[in-house]
Parts: sequence; structure tokens; C-alpha cells
Amino acid sequence: MRNYGLYYRQAKDELHKVIFPIKEQIKSAYISVVVVVAAISLFLALIDLIMSATLSAII
Repeated sequence: MRNYGLYYRQAKDELHKVIFPIKEQIKSAYISVVVVVAAISLFLALIDLIMSATLSAII
């Protein structure tokens, strides 16, 4: 039982050390992720279009 109390106390101490992101950091990271995902999606769509057109021309 003593180990549970020690574990809880140490976990609580570690959580006090955590620095949570502020609203601006979250917004910036969110926008970055959306932009990167959109760019990769467009790139893959372009590659798919090119490959489909090439295969259609060959077959």
C-alpha cells in the first residue's frame, strides 16, 4: 500500500513539471498540420491523375 502512495505522489510531482501549450501554439500546430496534409493530398492526387492518364493511353 505504501508503494501506491509513493507512486501517486511522484506522478503528481511530475505532472506539476509539465508545460502545457498555450492557445496560440495549438492553433499554429493545427494550421501547420492541415496545410501539410492538404499539400500531400494534392501531390498524391496529381501523381494518381498522371499515372491513370499514362496507363489509359497505353492500354
